[in-house]
Amino acid sequence: MTAPRQLKLGFILHGVGAGWSDWRHPQANPLASTDIDFYLYQARLAEQAKFDFLFVADSVSINERSSPHYLTRFEPLTILSALAVATQRIGLVATVTTSYSEPYTVARQFASLDHISKGRAGWNVVTSWLSGSAANYGKPEHPAHDVRYGIASEHLDTVRGLWDSWEDDAVVADRQTGRFFDPAKLHTLDHKGPNFSVRGPLNIRRPPQGHPVIFQAGASEDGRNFASKEADAIFAGHGGYDEQVAYYADVKRRAAGFGRDPDQVAVLPALRVIVGRDEAEVERKFDEVLALIRIEDALPALARSFDDHDFSQYPLDAPFPVEAVRKLGHESNQSASNRVLRWVEEEKLTLREAALRVLAPSREFVGTPQKVADAIQRWFDGRAADGFVYFASLPGELESFVELVLPVLRERGLFKTDYAADTLRGHLGLPRPANRFVAGAEGRQAAEATA
Repeated sequence: MTAPRQLKLGFILHGVGAGWSDWRHPQANPLASTDIDFYLYQARLAEQAKFDFLFVADSVSINERSSPHYLTRFEPLTILSALAVATQRIGLVATVTTSYSEPYTVARQFASLDHISKGRAGWNVVTSWLSGSAANYGKPEHPAHDVRYGIASEHLDTVRGLWDSWEDDAVVADRQTGRFFDPAKLHTLDHKGPNFSVRGPLNIRRPPQGHPVIFQAGASEDGRNFASKEADAIFAGHGGYDEQVAYYADVKRRAAGFGRDPDQVAVLPALRVIVGRDEAEVERKFDEVLALIRIEDALPALARSFDDHDFSQYPLDAPFPVEAVRKLGHESNQSASNRVLRWVEEEKLTLREAALRVLAPSREFVGTPQKVADAIQRWFDGRAADGFVYFASLPGELESFVELVLPVLRERGLFKTDYAADTLRGHLGLPRPANRFVAGAEGRQAAEATA
């Protein structure tokens, strides 16, 4: 018999918050994004609550309109390496761009994190949508959207090949003979492609998980194909229920079309909860969030999906400047910008209305513990999600979610009471991949036996 389906939950370490105004809350730490003690506290709390993984977002370009968290924050692999030795079971997922990194370096970094954490590393593969990134890496221009996904595909395949450089039993460490490793079990990748040339082998033995878990957030046509073909878990944006049901079905169908088991691809939408013990507390908290939102912050939040375009040049209460920014969105964050343009065209929104909606929380997951749990269960049972990536809307909201909502989900059998595995692959129910250099079924069995 198969085990009952249960929610997978990640927690986003967002420092001062995901928005532009969160740091203004009277209980917020405005330096949280570079405060190791803040991250340690949240990581340990999330692990005590049995979250499956921690997630660190990233970008490699900022400007004066970037959000406070983006302006000054830890590099993902650095902070997660620190958290690896302060935690024991929770997964550790770092965002790294394929457009501005070298496969050999990335393979080495994630293999190191997987060894340090004893098998808890994950890589959120991104292509970077901000054109300003190019200038930080000496590039003449930012690659076009479809080109970026071609680079990402080759980059990921190269990294996976490097992770397979060492067979699992290549290091023999025979003190009597002085033989440290078996040369026949160390493999040179010798990759030569349109974007990368990497000889190998990697100078660290195979990661405990074989390959760290791959995350992706593809929502455009190119992105959906890439995520469905390559990712173990897919971040599914901020759409409503019906939109996410359609997205879920689409990427599962595509995964099957690529010869994959759709049940091995977890779809994880973002989850922004505001929970209170009663309706009065719920409304007070909701009003706190709304009170933090200013149009001065909403405009750059809107601009994020349009290559940080300066929307302050347009009249706030005039119609949204669709044609002036449509191409910017297409070459930047296609899925998020298309969602904004859809709102605008369906509801005839002004620039002010569109900008404020980007930062305003949805009412979907706002309410008492039972109401929030009902909404989560609706999405889970309705196949809009296999789980969620949770982020806190207010200081103390993680604590409220853990104290008030998780017990209800556990009572319903939707969320685990304890970890059943020690690795991130184990938490997500994923098999350990075979080494590409070990031939046939015998090699696959040997690889899986060491999981």
